[in-house]
Amino acid sequence: MNGNFVYYNPTKLYFGEDSLNYLIDELKNYGPVVLLNYGSGSVKRNGIYDQVVAILQQAGKTIVENPGVMSNPTLEKLREGIQIARDNKVDLILALGGGSVCDYSKAVAASVYCEGDYWDKFYLKQQQPDAGQKILPVGCVLTMAGTGSEMNAGTVITDAENTFKVGHVFDARLMPKFSILNPRFTMTVPENQMKAGIYDIMNHIMEQYFSDFDDNTSDYLSEGLMRGLIVASRKAVKDPQDYEARSNIMWTATWALNTLLGLGKREDWMVHMIGHSVGAWTHAPHGYCLASVSMAYYKRAMQPGMAKFARFARNVWGINTEGMTDEQSATAGLEALKSWMLEIGLPLTISELGATQDMIPGITKGTVIYPAGYLDLTPEEVTAILQESM
Repeated sequence: MNGNFVYYNPTKLYFGEDSLNYLIDELKNYGPVVLLNYGSGSVKRNGIYDQVVAILQQAGKTIVENPGVMSNPTLEKLREGIQIARDNKVDLILALGGGSVCDYSKAVAASVYCEGDYWDKFYLKQQQPDAGQKILPVGCVLTMAGTGSEMNAGTVITDAENTFKVGHVFDARLMPKFSILNPRFTMTVPENQMKAGIYDIMNHIMEQYFSDFDDNTSDYLSEGLMRGLIVASRKAVKDPQDYEARSNIMWTATWALNTLLGLGKREDWMVHMIGHSVGAWTHAPHGYCLASVSMAYYKRAMQPGMAKFARFARNVWGINTEGMTDEQSATAGLEALKSWMLEIGLPLTISELGATQDMIPGITKGTVIYPAGYLDLTPEEVTAILQESM
């Protein structure tokens, strides 16, 4: 490893079928008013909401509800949540749902006591909260595996008026104080959301794996996580009620993006940046947006990152590359990735998500371009990737 880094992750995790039992103990650490953020109502239909509310009531908390957090939380919804938290002098924000609800809750937590324009400061200028600014604590009760938001400080918000979706990774102050991970809860989400979550996990790992040229411990961890995810995904698609498979997927999701795998690496988040913009225009599930542009992007990244892509073929997909050139090996690895994506039912094109040719200029404009692991894209190259992904 050649990089320099500091590693700190303060989130406490409770994992397993009995994990919700620990919520009441955690609630003792916070004041009386809890803002409960959740989505469109599925947590009410499947009974998880009732379980959580009963525990909050048992702990003597005043519950302030904020339902309707959408899969791509909007700036308008963020403003609504901030005002609710301010009006009720909230002590703790509890996110009940998937990664979008967790993301949203952290965004609210960072903004309630922010002086000035939080959208401009945190999302447009990518700044951190001022030193000494009060930040509300966040806890998560997770119902979907995918984003890793339960153990990181990342948030993603969509400015629907301007069709612009952007993420911001806050500092460690915004990491959830605790997260409750019951794999049974993930069985309540629709199958398409499970599949989207699986690819989100895979792509989180790949975005950190496909960068740099040194011999990095993180890459060995990534390879093991990817292999495990491939095995568990096949089992879960065959039987969505397979607890062991769903628990392995959930645990892999957490480790895929809790900052561990990126230590000492430059990382490459351009599939996410392009995918965010596709999502802003199509409103498709996040993981599907990533899948739809991955093949076109990684075929480009393969050339400067040939050795790593050849290693991907050998160590992740188990391809016998004896007698192959690095290019042949790398190509075989990408073909294996593509076959697995088709096998579990992921879209490979943005047209499958509803994108049209006339959207491409807008999607390109909305793509935030960062220096990447092996590529430094131009807007023209983003357009070419989108064209190839049609």
